[in-house]
Amino acid sequence: MNKSRILLAEDDKNLGSLLKTYLSAKNYETSLCINGTIALEAFMSGSWSICILDIMMPEMDGLTLAREIRRLRPEIPIIFLTAKNQREDVLEGFKSGADDYITKPFSMEELLYRIEAILRRTSQAPAGLPAREEKYTIGAYSFDPLKQILQHKDSQIKLTTKEAELLELLCRQGNEVLERNYALRTIWVDDNYFNARSMDVYITRLRKYLKKDPSVKILNVHGKGYKLLA
Repeated sequence: MNKSRILLAEDDKNLGSLLKTYLSAKNYETSLCINGTIALEAFMSGSWSICILDIMMPEMDGLTLAREIRRLRPEIPIIFLTAKNQREDVLEGFKSGADDYITKPFSMEELLYRIEAILRRTSQAPAGLPAREEKYTIGAYSFDPLKQILQHKDSQIKLTTKEAELLELLCRQGNEVLERNYALRTIWVDDNYFNARSMDVYITRLRKYLKKDPSVKILNVHGKGYKLLA
């Protein structure tokens, strides 16, 4: 099996070297670039499974780099690394094309889990699962998975990352059942009992958000999972 290839753009040489060593030890082929310009050149000359981008970089910042990557290869997953944690910075990151966002300092294990979850979702989806869309219509709602915004008329709900990931899986599955174990392994990494209970809580939240349109329902399918009807 070919290794997944990670493009890592990080101008902190110590952190970058540490991340490259760690990810390489986890069987990811990782290339480190110390600024956005070098990273863009590397991106255009190679084939990549996922990009991990620091936001604050010299020559070309991570937001600009992400927009260029999205223009060239819109399907490539992107994770932002940044010391920023203000709400507007998070939103700007997602507007620029982030699939996920992790704030420094972070644990290596957390980054690894996020990488694995994104690669499972994008590369190992169930057979027949449609490709991701920029926006979904759910009854009277519109859902933007990139910005993580669920809109009903003039009101908006900013979803958490897990809420958005779960709703997107339901949308992509269409009228078919979203299997519980697949959703758990994709979003929570492990399908253990505690994560299963956590997912039930998120399903309850999504039902609450969608209750303004009575035609929209998330059904329990006994022994299998959930189905979104709209």
